[in-house]
Amino acid sequence: MELKGKTALVLGAVKGIGKGIALELANQGANIAATHHDWDESLPALKNDLEESGADHLIYRIDLLDVDAVPEMVGAVAEKFDGIDILINNIERGGWPVVHGEYTRDQWDLELATSLRAKRWVFEASLPYLKASKNGCVINFSSIAGITGRTGPASLLFNEGYSAANRGVSLFTETWARMGAPEVRVNEIMLGIFETRHAQNTRGWGLLTDEQKQAIIDHTLMARTGRIDDIIKAVLFILRDAPYMTGSVLRLDGGYVLGGEKTGPMPRGVV
Repeated sequence: MELKGKTALVLGAVKGIGKGIALELANQGANIAATHHDWDESLPALKNDLEESGADHLIYRIDLLDVDAVPEMVGAVAEKFDGIDILINNIERGGWPVVHGEYTRDQWDLELATSLRAKRWVFEASLPYLKASKNGCVINFSSIAGITGRTGPASLLFNEGYSAANRGVSLFTETWARMGAPEVRVNEIMLGIFETRHAQNTRGWGLLTDEQKQAIIDHTLMARTGRIDDIIKAVLFILRDAPYMTGSVLRLDGGYVLGGEKTGPMPRGVV
């Protein structure tokens, strides 16, 4: 896909991963529709950075948990830019046991509503425009919590509701790839532990002891947490260089799921 002139709807773009993706796509010549809801202190920087990029853009304030507001938002984006070509489905709730403690019913419902329901309603409203583009692309974001659950060093990072929701995202990816084909590709980037998602630049990371942080690093084959730039490169690969890829999950976790254990030497054997 040639990104210049395409229109990208980027959810959760006010800071962190969403903002990094939005700015890179803007620098590639795409029109940007960036949603935000909270983190108002970060909004002036987003406005300034998008202005400096020179890209045609729209910053849209919306609570994506309000499903009735979603079609209006998507319609406004499509009207301003005469369509939608790319959906970056980047919305979730963090799932931090170390921050939120034991579950309440409201916490559980918020995990599912944010990580699953909001994604689904935005996709459904966007699909007609993506199909009309004839070369649409959706990237769903999920977490390795859908594989690991609340186990091992990450047990302080991922609760069960967050984990269950993220396993559900992969089901969405497969179903939506069928719904979108052949005009729309739908793929998923499953994130490990990143600087703005469960690592250094989050409040939960600051609640961990040095030993707990090191255990997470030791469990990761690449011996570090992920950076936003790692995600941007994966996004550009899917958009620009993978025209035959749909319904796939790209796990971007530095080898956390595999664990930090290395292979031992080959034994001599007895034969």
